[in-house]
Amino acid sequence: MAPASRLSTRVLLVCAAVGVATGLLGGIEGWLAVPVITGLPIVYGFLLGIHVLPGIVAQETLRLPWVALITHLIAALASSAVAPPYTFQFLGTAVLFGGLQEGVAALVRYRSWAPWRFFVSGLVIGVVVALAVFFAAHLSALPLWAQVTYLTLAVLGPVAWTAIGLWIGVGLRRAGVARR
Repeated sequence: MAPASRLSTRVLLVCAAVGVATGLLGGIEGWLAVPVITGLPIVYGFLLGIHVLPGIVAQETLRLPWVALITHLIAALASSAVAPPYTFQFLGTAVLFGGLQEGVAALVRYRSWAPWRFFVSGLVIGVVVALAVFFAAHLSALPLWAQVTYLTLAVLGPVAWTAIGLWIGVGLRRAGVARR
């Protein structure tokens, strides 16, 4: 008999459920992105931080390697169904955010599931997003106070969404979703 896979059908189904649920939120964010970045660009980074949810919820719930990346990819597909024009952005975000979350987990060899570890990944994602959007959207043209506000919100957004993701993940664990 073949050994049991760490990514059992149950694990993949949990990744799929979390991915679809969080992907729907990501799709809504996709439609809000253009109006927000043109009308109130200083809050865009905070809004974009919602995309940390798939990996955080999956890792907190299952505490296994690869679940963040798998769940992010499923979430990107669900987001693409809601907001098809942004498919490539969703896939890129999934690979970037899921990869960073997996990378931070791999650094501690998938042995530490303490909240600090999740917040480190949220902070890293926040810095990457803040700088990328700052330059891509030419936010340097904004007044200094708006630039500082944008950078602060963009860095703290993924951290705040990480806290929400941990809360959801803890609830799913308590409900028995991670039971083996």
